[in-house]
Amino acid sequence: MDKQTEQTIRHLALQNAVRFSGRAQRGAVIGKVLSEIPRLREEIKSVTRHVASIVAEVNSLPLEKQIAELRKNAPELLEKREHEKEELPELENAVHGKVVTRIAPYPSGPLHIGNVRPFTINDEYVKRYKGRLLLVIDDTIGSEEKTIAEDAYDLIPAGLKWLGIDFHEIIYKSDRLETYYGYAREIISKGQAYVCTCSAEKLRENRGNGIECACRKQSEEKNIFLWEGMLSGKFRAGEAVVRIKTDMHHPNPAFRDRVVLRISERPHPRVGNKYKVWPLLEFSWAIDDHLLGITHVIRGKDLMMETDMERFIWNLLAWEHPVVIHTGMVRLEGIRISKSKSRQEVESGKYFGWDDPRTWSLQSLEKRGILPEAVRAFSLQGRMSKNDVTLPINNLYAENRKLLDKQASRYFFIWDPVKIRIENTPAKEVRLRKHPDDAERGERVLHVNCEFYITRQDFESIEEGRLYRLMECLNFTRQGKELVFHSEDHETFRKKGGGIMHWLPAEEAVKVKMLLPDGTWHLGLAEKGIDCVKLGETVQFERFGFARLNNKAANREAEFWLGHG
Repeated sequence: MDKQTEQTIRHLALQNAVRFSGRAQRGAVIGKVLSEIPRLREEIKSVTRHVASIVAEVNSLPLEKQIAELRKNAPELLEKREHEKEELPELENAVHGKVVTRIAPYPSGPLHIGNVRPFTINDEYVKRYKGRLLLVIDDTIGSEEKTIAEDAYDLIPAGLKWLGIDFHEIIYKSDRLETYYGYAREIISKGQAYVCTCSAEKLRENRGNGIECACRKQSEEKNIFLWEGMLSGKFRAGEAVVRIKTDMHHPNPAFRDRVVLRISERPHPRVGNKYKVWPLLEFSWAIDDHLLGITHVIRGKDLMMETDMERFIWNLLAWEHPVVIHTGMVRLEGIRISKSKSRQEVESGKYFGWDDPRTWSLQSLEKRGILPEAVRAFSLQGRMSKNDVTLPINNLYAENRKLLDKQASRYFFIWDPVKIRIENTPAKEVRLRKHPDDAERGERVLHVNCEFYITRQDFESIEEGRLYRLMECLNFTRQGKELVFHSEDHETFRKKGGGIMHWLPAEEAVKVKMLLPDGTWHLGLAEKGIDCVKLGETVQFERFGFARLNNKAANREAEFWLGHG
């Protein structure tokens, strides 16, 4: 391959690496190369080898050096870095030191990557305006399908603290039932709400047709009597509800005499069977947003109906409205998340716990070495508007890679290992920096003789007569069935090379268990220097990915969890 073509490939590899925070993707580079130089499609096997070699070299450089080289040799390929954090707009009517917002997770399980965006946005604003952030555990009894998980009471605050969200107080809605009852009685006694004993089917039919049921015309005295009956247990679940009087001809049928309190006989994790009547979301929040002094409500646009209902109740009670801001929904590209499915799998034992990577919980991200700063930056991508946002999960990895690239020590890891012998290899020590840009972090020392481990993929790529290089170690060729030492210097390889391979000295390789994001364990080998890695530390296994050490016991394989490549 001529020098001009190799130079073009290198420039495209550098461009891809810079775009994705220092880590070029071989497949993407190959596609770009074939697009730029169509004639190479006839040499796809050779091109693939060359791209793999060049991508490995480019990825071994720190991001700063990649940018510098591209700026010097192909500045036209330098693009504006994608997905940079965008500043949030100013809050309407915000007074410095007076802003109070709230985050209100339902405790059905731990927080996961798909629902942290509104929490991060609220926290950012509170920090900007030196205000207060309330964590309100929204633990009113939900639907039959949406149940409260007792462990979520601990998992949610733990996840928020890890994420760096500084809430000033924890409030449990299950402690506030008497408050909700007081305001329910008030609006019932004023004739603004009533107890409806129609069946759910009849209620839906009447609402859809804009027809008032007989219950709506009951006297305030009868409604109070029926309300007391609901509280004392004279009605079973589904036999009576409290409906607020809106407009039975409202254009949106869902707004017509909406149900605001209902009966549930399921026990509650915190209050047991003490209460049977539970408020729906918009009623409890209409009360709490006022009583807790919330100045700004930031929520998804999927709750616009609930916001309209809250405003209706605030008007009934002659209360001032907080500022309500609706944001677009977030769609994550590249993963599927279901908290209910995750709970089933955790309870059945298919998942080994809430930190199983398949749950995508914040606990699982921490165990994979995903940094909270990366999660925050990822969750703030996209403009804060009512437009929906699609965020590829690779953006999270790119944010994390930017941070880890500067702090993670480098080690060799060989997956699917094959033992090879390179004849005539001179015995020597290979000294490699733990971090390419930080000499003070120290070195790793690998002792070389004739036997090595390389990956099966690399082994199967070796062809007769071509020159290959064990990274930072030596060059070798294949002669018949034998692999033979050729030279040590990198310059010789650059002129004739076919591929760079990671490796381990056979006598010093140690066993490693690697947990992949799909929940499967794989055995591999790493250099003995990982003995110095501390529990909870994330390292970069070169040409494999960033992984966190989560278990380290004598006479057992060290357990790493892969974060990403």
